[in-house]
Amino acid sequence: MSDKKRVLILCTGNSARSQMAEGLLRHDDGELFEVESAGTKPSSVRPEAIAVMRELGIDISGHRSKNVSEFDGQDFDYVITVCESARETCPLFFGKAQRLHHDFEDPAAIAGTEEQRLVVFRRVRDELREFLAEFRKRSSGNSL
Repeated sequence: MSDKKRVLILCTGNSARSQMAEGLLRHDDGELFEVESAGTKPSSVRPEAIAVMRELGIDISGHRSKNVSEFDGQDFDYVITVCESARETCPLFFGKAQRLHHDFEDPAAIAGTEEQRLVVFRRVRDELREFLAEFRKRSSGNSL
């Protein structure tokens, strides 16, 4: 039996923010957390998310967008919503899970050139990494 804490990261499309967060937390703190991500209306993993994660040496190209219903009946220690829509529609079936929320800008909603979109994806990726580093510090002290 693993003593890792189970974390589910939720977003609407499970295409960018939650996928990047899953990759970051698994890469940076995989020894502490078992990480999954899902969406309330899943679509597909954005190529821009894959590209900006690759810049950090993190490969999420094998990820797939998952529906939150795939996790029905499973227990998590933490459920983190990374967009307002997911927080509002997040199911309440995650039992004892501590629920955390931070609304990150949706980089998939940005129009413009590829480079303009990548700039936003990088910024959101870096904001997610900072948020997750703080989550790790706080969760290890159980002061969430």
